[in-house]
Amino acid sequence: MATLGPTIDQLIQALRCLPGVGPKSAQRMTFHLLERDRSGGEHLAEVLARALANVKHCHQCRILSEEDICSRCSDNSRRDDQLCIVEMPSDVIAIEQATHYQGRYFVLTGHLSPLDGIGPEALGIPSLIEKFEQDTISEVILATNPTVEGQATAHYISELARSRNIHVTRLAHGIPLGGELEYIDSGTLSHAFSGRENF
Repeated sequence: MATLGPTIDQLIQALRCLPGVGPKSAQRMTFHLLERDRSGGEHLAEVLARALANVKHCHQCRILSEEDICSRCSDNSRRDDQLCIVEMPSDVIAIEQATHYQGRYFVLTGHLSPLDGIGPEALGIPSLIEKFEQDTISEVILATNPTVEGQATAHYISELARSRNIHVTRLAHGIPLGGELEYIDSGTLSHAFSGRENF
C-alpha cells in the first residue's frame, strides 16, 4: 500500500475511530484538512482537546456535561417522580426535541451484553438502584432501543423497579406515523398488532 508519510497515515488511521468512517472517507477528510482547510483542522484539534479535557458524565443522570451536575438535573422545575431510562446521551436529545417530557433521565451509556463483557456495573445499575430506593420515583419510563439487547436491558431494569413497587412503562413500538402496512416489516407489524390499544 502506497503511503504519504507516517504522520499522514496516522491521521488517516486516527479519523477511522469515528463511526461510519472507513479508509476512503478518512483519506478524504485528511486531504481536505491538509490541502484546503488547515485553519479548520487547527480549530477542530483545539475544540476536541478542550472537550476531551472538560466533558465528563453528570453525577446524577450520566449524560455528557461540562459540570458535575448537568443543567437538566439542576433544573428544579423538572418532575422528580418520573425517570426516563435511555441507552445513550443522544437519546436524551432526541426525546427533548420531540416531546414535552419534563421528568428526569438516567443514561446507561449502552446496553447489557454479556458476550462483550458489559454487565450491570458498566451501565451504572448500582446508581440506578440507589435512585429507585430514594422513594421519590413513581414511574420508570424504559426508552431503550427495540433491539434484542435493548429489550433484555429493559426487562432487567423493569424487574428491579417492580420489585420496589415502581410503576414501569415502555415506549410504544410499531407502525410509524404516516406509514403504510404493506411497507412495514413483519417484526414491527407483529409487535404493533400484539400491542394494539383501545380506540
